[in-house]
Amino acid sequence: MSTVLPVVRERLLDSFQLYDDLVRGVPESSLAQKLPGIASNTVGAQLWCVVGARESFAGAIRAGAWPGFSCSLTAAETVDREAVAGALARAAEQALAAVDEAEADDDRLRFVLRLLEHEASHQGQLIRYLYGLELAIPASWKERYAL
Repeated sequence: MSTVLPVVRERLLDSFQLYDDLVRGVPESSLAQKLPGIASNTVGAQLWCVVGARESFAGAIRAGAWPGFSCSLTAAETVDREAVAGALARAAEQALAAVDEAEADDDRLRFVLRLLEHEASHQGQLIRYLYGLELAIPASWKERYAL
């Protein structure tokens, strides 16, 4: 059982669910879209970073040290809803397993919090994408962020 504060683990689960709702709620074609008129990457590339951070922070939580960033989701897969959804789910499982297995020393707790911060950062960015691309905002996002 995790020695991480239960409320922090709960917030991770809430964040993971928000991303699941997003991927299932936007048109698959939107994964390849960029924000119009400004420098940006694609929606799928934003989600690639979320997957990679979950995987990388899982390694950091286990090791107590940063292993470097890596992502199992390929660039080609970032436009495939099922590939993105599957990678998000697998990475969430890896992160939760790492949280549940790790001793909660200060270094590991810092990595857990950095993962949660990273999740929230991309949520803020993706809200801008939802508005800028005129995509429907999932109900869970509306509720969470009062949109």
